[in-house]
Amino acid sequence: MTARYLIGRGELLTYKIDAPKKNPGEKKHPYSLDEAKAIITPQIIEANRLFSELPDNACVNDMVVAKVVLHPSYIAKSYFPKSLFEQAGLTSVGSRTLRVSPRKVVQKKSPKEMDTTELFVAGTRYSLSKLPNIAEQLTEGEASAKQFTQIESFSPMLAFDRIKDGEYKDDETQVFEVGLHMLPEGDSSELRAYFSMYALFCGFQVNSEFEFEAGRLLFLAIEGNPNQLEKLAQFTLMRVIRPMARIRAISTTRSMPVVIPVDLPSAEPLSNKTKAAILDGGLPSNHVLSPYIRRYFLSDENADDVTDYLDHGLGVTSAVLFGAINPMEGVNRPYSYVDHHRVLDSKSDEEDPYELFRTLGHIETVLLSRQYQFINLSLGPDLAIEDTDVHVWTSVLDSLLSNGETLLAVAIGNNGQRDELTQLNRIQVPADCVNALSVGASDVSGSGWQRASYSAKGPGRSPGRHKPDVVAFGGSPTEYFHVISPGVRASLSATLGTSYSAPLALRSAIGISAILGDEVHPLSIKALLIHGCESHQIADMEDVGRGRVPSDIDRLITCGEGEARIIYQGALLPGKYLRAPIPLPDVALMGKVRVRATFCYASPVDPHDTANYTKAGLEITFRPHCDKFVSDKAANAKSQTFFPLSKYRSEAELRSDLGKWETVLHDEKSFLASSLKKPVFDVHYNARDGGGPVPSGAPQIRYALVLTLIAPKHVNLHQEILRSHAALQMLEPQVSLPLRT
Repeated sequence: MTARYLIGRGELLTYKIDAPKKNPGEKKHPYSLDEAKAIITPQIIEANRLFSELPDNACVNDMVVAKVVLHPSYIAKSYFPKSLFEQAGLTSVGSRTLRVSPRKVVQKKSPKEMDTTELFVAGTRYSLSKLPNIAEQLTEGEASAKQFTQIESFSPMLAFDRIKDGEYKDDETQVFEVGLHMLPEGDSSELRAYFSMYALFCGFQVNSEFEFEAGRLLFLAIEGNPNQLEKLAQFTLMRVIRPMARIRAISTTRSMPVVIPVDLPSAEPLSNKTKAAILDGGLPSNHVLSPYIRRYFLSDENADDVTDYLDHGLGVTSAVLFGAINPMEGVNRPYSYVDHHRVLDSKSDEEDPYELFRTLGHIETVLLSRQYQFINLSLGPDLAIEDTDVHVWTSVLDSLLSNGETLLAVAIGNNGQRDELTQLNRIQVPADCVNALSVGASDVSGSGWQRASYSAKGPGRSPGRHKPDVVAFGGSPTEYFHVISPGVRASLSATLGTSYSAPLALRSAIGISAILGDEVHPLSIKALLIHGCESHQIADMEDVGRGRVPSDIDRLITCGEGEARIIYQGALLPGKYLRAPIPLPDVALMGKVRVRATFCYASPVDPHDTANYTKAGLEITFRPHCDKFVSDKAANAKSQTFFPLSKYRSEAELRSDLGKWETVLHDEKSFLASSLKKPVFDVHYNARDGGGPVPSGAPQIRYALVLTLIAPKHVNLHQEILRSHAALQMLEPQVSLPLRT
């Protein structure tokens, strides 16, 4: 029987529509203007007193930073206090999410604690000294007055706000990473020079070799005695300082040679068009993978190899090329050639305290080259993510991936058995990247799988709460992951770890590209991997994300009887509405119809605005039946929830728009066929900047939608949809498909 491959060109069915009219209704406000003045004005006065005590050389051009906590009712971008800040001469330089117990709530059933946004605002000490008088003169009805009532608290940002938890060594020189706020019109070179002078004054030395800019944050590496940190952290434009983390210990997943000889495929990789790269520890001088390696790069040609790193690099490369090798079944044919970049070397192994920044520099260089569609990264800082600030690795990688042209698979870390109470078992940096595919590990390759005990756990930061995105087989003591061993003859090593589940997942992505060609974009392939996951009915999403990537790639690119899978891919314009029809066949459907949908988009990011990290968001409205309306005057058919926001927030969170800033939305619903008539998704691209509306110039973003329709009573659903919609086309393989030759 002829295979039913994916149906493509769904984007040709879409069209623009006018924005629907909305009735926002009357909003309840927790505080009156007089109540706000009575509480907030004394807090401003106290903050000014503390600001006056700061040393002048810690204040860049007399600038200081205050913390403005908004009441949880005012988190949406439309409530950003722009008028108040402009009147007071203040500039927002960042934000983070904060859990608070507000003084008053507007809903009786509101939880005691709620998540809200804490804004960091910069201004001169002179400007802030005028703020109490400005506040007292506010009158009802003014925009600034309304925004003043939205403030829950006002306080100075002090040294202890900037110093992160970590291992601090008393009376011993130590290396730290520092994040500095860059003002919107500021210059990074001026900020760097000012901070370098102040750091020297405090007994610290800035290492000029390492520097990264991400959004409006400048990350630097410094060295000095931790006993002077509190003095250093008085620098007013400092956002964060923490001990420099180490690279994850590769030795924790060291391979064990099992001396099982194998025969490698004699055929060339399936495609020579797909561009894939591995960023890892290099390849040993003696190995059997040379026929499949297109190019081999040393990020630092003056550094030597390290045996453990080479073994790890070879194992990861083997996993991308051949997957998890079953000694009893032979070796799969690679889907594509790969490049290997050695980003870990002897300088990383010399206990170099700067290895974290040095390695990130190597990775940044590869991503900036823009030459790869697929990249694997099975390394990173030995550092669990936190909710309050975005790490430099995540910030840099997310920024470079924001165009959606590259699919980066990231291993989430092997810290899953660390202390859960302190969240040391949480996914590790940079697996919190919203524009990457974060991959955990399952314990077995067959049925009855679950999260491997070593695999880190979610959730991720919001937005990006659903992390890991997926899991793939990573090995366990009951079933090891087999890879090619070093040496001149092909034999196997037994290993385990998320270092191998990530390249296994990426291999499936490379396979889709190799088989279907350029018709399917890397972002669409990311959506396909998530969309086609094998769900685990018992496992928590924090354990396994959306599920396990199928080992059989046919399950991702073909459809069964009574099933059709359609891909939409393209670009969205800010502020515009796009209608995406769901292509039902012309014949009347019977029985139940299941609809599974996965939206995926690439977003620019604001690393300094943790609470508003993604600058793009999608509002998706599902309208199942074109003839059903709320009223006779309604312009659009009645809507129904498809992606419930409850999946993207905890019970204690009331952020009404939280889900629309997630870069991946995935769910499925069952309907009676009679309840579906010309169903559509209406997609609205919302843009924000610094937590507020974008005045102009927001970029278009790339999106992908994967849609699966399942109608058991219509075995020929796939063919019927193609016959009914001439614009659609089945995506047939671009290569011949024998995978073991």
